[in-house]
Amino acid sequence: MNGTVAHLNRRYHFAASHRLHIDALSPERNREIFGKCNNPFGHGHNYVVQVTFSGPVDAATGMVTNLADLDSFAQREMLDHFDHANLNTLEYFLDLVPSTENLCLELWRIFAEYPHAKLERIRVEETGNNAFDYFGNGAKIKHQE
Repeated sequence: MNGTVAHLNRRYHFAASHRLHIDALSPERNREIFGKCNNPFGHGHNYVVQVTFSGPVDAATGMVTNLADLDSFAQREMLDHFDHANLNTLEYFLDLVPSTENLCLELWRIFAEYPHAKLERIRVEETGNNAFDYFGNGAKIKHQE
């Protein structure tokens, strides 16, 4: 199996709140653009983050990466910062609307630093009806039948 590349998907969960708002716009324009997501008190989601990594299957372990290493990285770099947080107050979003699309991009930046496998995709499920995928800067989305 040496040289064989496989893909690993791992899911993580966290709860966080946010308010979609642009300070430079009027309250009326913010409500028009963001609707109920512009609630002055914010609103919360139970986010599901799926990370996809690829890499060679290690001949000795049979793994792309050690899940304990990945889980430790996810805890330290993502969950410790985002779980039960108001996204608007985090450094990542001080000058950026904390939309789930922007959250997806920020999580890509974080997980791209994982040293033991190649990040292929970040998927963030905001609700049962909304999910966002990011494949990296300039990556093409592959449609699957």
